[in-house]
This record gives sequence, structure tokens and C-alpha cells, in this order.
Amino acid sequence: MKDLIKRLTETYGPSGNEELIREQIKKEIKSLANEVRTDVLGNLIAFTRAKSSKHKALKVMIAAHMDEIGFIATHIDKQGFVRVSNIGGIYLHNVIAQRVIFANGTVGTINEERAENPSEAKRIDKLYIDIGAAGKREAEARVAVGDVAGFHRSCEFLGNRAIAKSMDDRIGCAIMIEAMKKLKSSPNEIYFVFTTQEEVGLRGATTAAFGVSPDLGIAVDITGAFDTPDEKPKLPSALGGGAAIKVKDAGLLAHPAVKKLMIETARANKIPYQLDILEGGTTDGAAIYKTKSGIPTGVISVPTRYAHSASEMVDLGDVKASVDLLVKLLMLNLSAKGF
Repeated sequence: MKDLIKRLTETYGPSGNEELIREQIKKEIKSLANEVRTDVLGNLIAFTRAKSSKHKALKVMIAAHMDEIGFIATHIDKQGFVRVSNIGGIYLHNVIAQRVIFANGTVGTINEERAENPSEAKRIDKLYIDIGAAGKREAEARVAVGDVAGFHRSCEFLGNRAIAKSMDDRIGCAIMIEAMKKLKSSPNEIYFVFTTQEEVGLRGATTAAFGVSPDLGIAVDITGAFDTPDEKPKLPSALGGGAAIKVKDAGLLAHPAVKKLMIETARANKIPYQLDILEGGTTDGAAIYKTKSGIPTGVISVPTRYAHSASEMVDLGDVKASVDLLVKLLMLNLSAKGF
């Protein structure tokens, strides 16, 4: 699975520019589903039929987002520096001196103007990308206003942990792909949806959930890891504790029956798990949950250190536990569970 994680995290794909990562994922899954299609917003939807059965198969949507945070070029000054705005949630203290890459392969480094007073520090309008251009004309030959950059970093493995840009949420995509490989058959109709534009407002999941119209939804995404020296141990999720089963975040209160089923399934199969309570941020689950008249929805989360940075860290044991939990859930006759 390490090779898969490396391939996915190192692929370019900021929100609204998911073409390259979508094609990479399509290569990974094309032989694993009965049907693979792309919808209008660019969501990649892989459908697997239920094995023949007398019962009515439940329609289940599993979602992880392909997109990553990034920067959009807004202006090129006379010296050739590229001014930018954010795509998604950029933490300005994380980005200074980080390398970025545009879709055409142009590489640069992010820096900021020196602030005259503290109130002006760490503002997005003070950032610029230096692409090494000698002036505006040279810069415009490489980058145009409206071009989008993402972090440019390799994936590294540190013992049983991995660090890379875009773990949010390529690790969720990797978990779904691995589950597809392991799931030989299921009594449920499953829609594995690799969504777009989550980082800018859950947009892909919103339209995909409307189109799929599932009976049950499960999002797979990262959550915070509250186990570093700067964090007070007030929230439960940490690296190495197992799959994190969502209780709540800023956009979702996990459906009680889905949360209970996840916990019972983890316990029954001796899968390590922990609970996920997040005060800020949300996942595609919040969009699925509110589709039409409401969809019972839960989330399997991977605790992640340094989220929304160029160096997001996960524990591979947590990743394996998340794969195992997802597979065991999808092997259940979910229509018999009352959904």
C-alpha cells in the first residue's frame, strides 16, 4: 500500500484542477468495479453491483475527496513575482518557503512581504510565489493569472508512519482503493465516489450524493491528531490509536445508528479504533448527510498531524485499521440493519 500512497500524494490536484489525480485513480480502480464514470463536476464514481440475493440491496455511497489545497495566481508584478490567493484552508504560518508546482510543471517558492507592523503579518495578500523569473515578461511566459499551484513535496516513510503533502485526502482515496481490492463481493450496491472541490465547500460530494441518492453514506477523510507538544490532550484522536470513528465535527453529528454499527463492527473484528471529536472543520459526510430528505451518514477518519501543510503525517497502522473497518462494514447485509 505504500506505493499507492506515494503515487496518490505526489500527484498534482488542487480543488477545481483534479484532472491528473482523477486519471491516476482511474488507473488504479478500472479493473475493480463494474462501472466507472465521471460526472459533471468531475467526481469519479465507481459502482460495484451487489451479489445476487433475495433481499433488496442497500445503496451505499463511500466518499473521499481527491482535491488538495492550493494557490491561485491573481497578479504578476513587474519584477516577475506571482501574487496569489488561497484555494481552500491555507494556514499562513505553514507555507513560507515551501515549494509549489503549477499544472504545467513550473516550480516556485512561497514567500511574504516584510510586515511594517505585526497586524500586517501572515496575510494572504502579502504572499507571493517566486518562480525565478527575471521580470514580468519572463514570468508570464511560465504562469498566467488564474493558474493554480499546489505544494511540491515527495512522500516519505518514517518507520510505520508516512509524511506527505495532500494526505488530506489522498489517504482516504488510498483506503477506498485498498478496500475495493479486498472486497471480493458484497450484499450491498456500493458507489465508491472520489469527490472534487471538498476543500472549497464540499461541492463535489453535494452533487454526487444527489445523483447517487444513497440509502447510507460513509465518508473517509483525515481528522486532527491531538498528540503533539503544542496540543492540549482535550480531544481523543491520536496517531497509532486505530481507525477514528466520527462522533462530531463542525458540520456533522454522525448518525447514531451508523456510529454504533461502526463501533460494534470494530469490536467484533478486533480492529483497533478510537473516537473522533473535531471542533473545527468537516468532511464530505456533512454534504451526504443533508442530501434530499436526509441520509444516515458516518465517517471513518485517519488522525493526521500538521493538516493543511506540505508535510501531513499519518500512522500506517491507523490506515490499515481504516481499510479493515470499511471492508468489514461493506461485507454486512446493511439492509438488515434497518437503514
